[in-house]
Amino acid sequence: MSEMITVGDAIARTLEQYHVEAIYGVISIHNLPIADAVGQREKIRFVPARGEAGSVTMADAHGRFSGLGVALTSTGAGAGNAVGALVEAMNAGTPLLHLTGQVEKAWLDADTGFIHETRDQLTFLKASSKRAYRISNANQAVAILHKAIQEAQTPPCGPVSVEIPIDIQSAKIPLSLLTAPLKRAPAVEPEASLVDALWAQLNQAKQPLLWLGGGALESGEAVKTLADAGVTVISSTTAAAFWRTAIAPACARFIILPRLKR
Repeated sequence: MSEMITVGDAIARTLEQYHVEAIYGVISIHNLPIADAVGQREKIRFVPARGEAGSVTMADAHGRFSGLGVALTSTGAGAGNAVGALVEAMNAGTPLLHLTGQVEKAWLDADTGFIHETRDQLTFLKASSKRAYRISNANQAVAILHKAIQEAQTPPCGPVSVEIPIDIQSAKIPLSLLTAPLKRAPAVEPEASLVDALWAQLNQAKQPLLWLGGGALESGEAVKTLADAGVTVISSTTAAAFWRTAIAPACARFIILPRLKR
């Protein structure tokens, strides 16, 4: 018989598979099984925030340079406090996973004023995130988490919210349900004809200029080729910033933000 673990533990283990280094959050009675699992395993650093908006903002910053930021918030008003930061992450195209609690399944959508309950929490999460999911079955928790992470990292990148009822977080599931991480969706390759047309325009330009954003961080050789051909290269801030973490705000959500090598 397979070893049994809590969904909270399964979430912590799954995040470890994606090499998550830190979770930014606010601990609450409605996310304790997740927070406890992270703390007991001691493989992911938990960074406490004074408020949910701050936790998502820190996760946003982390996601911009690492390829995946993770935030943990409370239920109801706690999740609501994160909305502004989620909208900012969505506009910036940040790959971000937002985990939030929910009341027990028996009280979901009952609108009875259960502690920390907020009407239509999933609805406002959908409005402020790229996608939003509710885990209604403990055995589906890992699969939904994999899907959420993949969607957060797939262009156009953005925050994906997952709400998990507290009784599901503490429910036991077989360890065998843990599966390997999903691979990132491959970057969309431009049509060769479009690249040729762009090159032809560059050849005809009197003062060609290449403006680079954060999505060019792993395109050093291609950029060097253009620079050697006489194309002036600038980044979205300064020339030096290109080699660090420069991000063109208007373009970032349409490109993959690669994980930087230490």
